[in-house]
Amino acid sequence: MVLYLIFFQVIQRIFYIVNRSWSGKISLIELRKSNFLQTLALLEEEEDINQITDYFSYEHFYVIYCKFWELDTDHDLYINQSDLARYNDQALSNRIIERIFTGAVLRGSQEQKENQMSYADFVWFLISEEDKRCLTSIEYWFRCMDLDGDGTLSMYELEYFYEEQCERMESMGIEPLPFHDLLCQMLDLVKPEYEGRITLGDLKRCRMAHVFYNTFFNLEKYLDNEQRDPFAVQKDIENDSPEPSDWDRYAAEEYEILVAEESGSVQLQEGSFEDDYETDELLSMSEIEEKSDNLVVSHVSA
Repeated sequence: MVLYLIFFQVIQRIFYIVNRSWSGKISLIELRKSNFLQTLALLEEEEDINQITDYFSYEHFYVIYCKFWELDTDHDLYINQSDLARYNDQALSNRIIERIFTGAVLRGSQEQKENQMSYADFVWFLISEEDKRCLTSIEYWFRCMDLDGDGTLSMYELEYFYEEQCERMESMGIEPLPFHDLLCQMLDLVKPEYEGRITLGDLKRCRMAHVFYNTFFNLEKYLDNEQRDPFAVQKDIENDSPEPSDWDRYAAEEYEILVAEESGSVQLQEGSFEDDYETDELLSMSEIEEKSDNLVVSHVSA
């Protein structure tokens, strides 16, 4: 059953990266333009699957699964808006969470529960939230912010999302930047082709979509960015060297935390401090086996 669940998540990650049209069907052109076939060939050469972070990493699977399980407190195999609001200590605004559940980005089957997020949808959400530089993530959040679905972000839509950010900052005793000043910063950052509106193409070209999106709906990341050295921000724009993606870095850090927590829990229970890394791996898989039977049955068919 565990392998079946991993298989299911791999499928979601393949569609996330390869299916650029969001059609739910991968075309031959999309397949050829992706790195999927090359990655598949690497599996025959690489003994450690965790070294291949695209699509197949067990560590990535474990991180996504545990994050979902933490939010799904009633374990009904779905999470609702209040569940998702708890993600990362309520870092996301209520308005963006409401937009996620409108159907703009949820990809469930016809049997999808109303106003509920499935495990498949959560895979898309988590990668999009933690790596706002990748193309699918840029498209994901653009769909959420485009309230009227006209293919552009108007100044009204930007103000709508920033308004809640201001309210949250004021409740924390932080004086927010007036919207007009904030808007000038964002327009300078994105440099839209057309005056008075921002398009998806603008955000893809500017290479700073992650800063733009966090400004409007992720308060924690917005405040973190405000504390950064401006020269570091400029370096992000100019850096063309191949580095681990934001998602790869996040997954690696979270996996280490989860393994450390699991190891500490076992040591307390057994009174032993001699567990090694291989024991942690086995314990993690055992925990998943206990939790995953119903999840597999419910979601593989979705």
